[in-house]
Amino acid sequence: MAFDDLRAFVAHLDKHGQLTRVPARVSRDLEIAEITDRVSKGPPEGNRALLFEHVEGFDTPVLINAFGSSARMAAALGVERLDDLGARVAKLGDLFDVAKAGPRRARSAPCQEVVETEHPSLATLPVLQCWPGDAGRFITLPMVFTRDLATGARNVGMYRLQVFDDRTLGMHWQIHKGSAEHERVAQERGRPMEVAIALGGDPACIYAASAPLPPGIDEMVFAGWLRGTGVPMVTAKTVDVEVPADAEIVLEGTVDPAERQIEGPFGDHTGYYSLAREYPVFHLTAVTRRRQPIYPTTIVGRPPQEDYWLGKATERIFLPIIRLMLPEVVDMNMPAEGVFHNLVIVSIRKRYPGQARKVMYALWGLGLMMLAKNILVVSEHVDVQNLSEVAWRATGNVDPKRDLVLVEGPSDDLDHAALRHRFGGKLGIDATEKTADDGIGQPWPQEIVMSEEIRALVTRRWREYGL
Repeated sequence: MAFDDLRAFVAHLDKHGQLTRVPARVSRDLEIAEITDRVSKGPPEGNRALLFEHVEGFDTPVLINAFGSSARMAAALGVERLDDLGARVAKLGDLFDVAKAGPRRARSAPCQEVVETEHPSLATLPVLQCWPGDAGRFITLPMVFTRDLATGARNVGMYRLQVFDDRTLGMHWQIHKGSAEHERVAQERGRPMEVAIALGGDPACIYAASAPLPPGIDEMVFAGWLRGTGVPMVTAKTVDVEVPADAEIVLEGTVDPAERQIEGPFGDHTGYYSLAREYPVFHLTAVTRRRQPIYPTTIVGRPPQEDYWLGKATERIFLPIIRLMLPEVVDMNMPAEGVFHNLVIVSIRKRYPGQARKVMYALWGLGLMMLAKNILVVSEHVDVQNLSEVAWRATGNVDPKRDLVLVEGPSDDLDHAALRHRFGGKLGIDATEKTADDGIGQPWPQEIVMSEEIRALVTRRWREYGL
């Protein structure tokens, strides 16, 4: 099913026992983050979305961990299981059905029930401080809307936003991301950027902002395809930018490409604090909101956290697209321990020597896969979702001199171990079985497998054994 807005998704989670309402008074500084961290890493039966109804100093409830499990992430995107997303994407005609998925003009806008333009302030938002070493409070689950001043094309990204004061935010859009490209165009033209930041909205829109879509693919069209109908959009009050009409809160403002301010440190999804660096500054011109909004947020840190499941949805959605270009690919896993860009495990149908290397190089050339630090390639019969099996195969099937590929290239902004900021080494590992065609110097042994006859016999007699 598709959801019209965030509160419809919250009602669905509540109905299905996937939401816990927290009536106790809590602080937005560290306390909510610690509670959520324990819930997300605790027993699966206790891992629920959390709605903090009484945040000290605020009337607005805080929603967190809404996407923090496989079941909740699947429900957010209208499927029963995340694996079902691949079957939908395989029908590529549906993906680009703009007539059905394109945004539509809204007649009314719940996100503009209250409009504050004279003295807008961020002080009314219960923005969290998540970790003790954070430079301050950060908005962590935004949809950041920008436009290309040359083409008018829209980009929607999810970038952390540090609250500098009641009227300014740090815009942590990284150099490889779409809004950073829009900023470069604005800088060339010597003009400020108009920016809108939507908080809340239907879950497909929130997910779409996090998805690493190819350049030229509109995230709101993608969201419309995910939800089965176009996203209702409305023009912001003080900037010429459209936002989802059903958002909870919208922050409007401008960014001067010539202005920079130190942003960070911030406890990031790598499990380490990302370093303080200079980033653009957002100047608030308006706040629009529902009369009684919900403030959606997330916490990132050492995995697993809620953002892992947003990344897992991306993995499942983009697997069929990768297969179109690399038909030998069987499955892919970006495990939580690899924090998205540190480890990609791929299984392939190997048919010729060097094919594993061909797949590595091809993946490094696909969009933001360029940031993958380690790519591990295994044979088609290996279950890449089983990390124990992958570790056994990889350590047993690899000769370090023959099977490792070392290259250099772009690295993630948050990679603290890179040779230098945004550039470093990459490792490809060919853990497929080898044959004479691969030039091995000794016969490759057979894997130990019991005969089917004996397996069937033992299965039939199992109760007789008294085990």
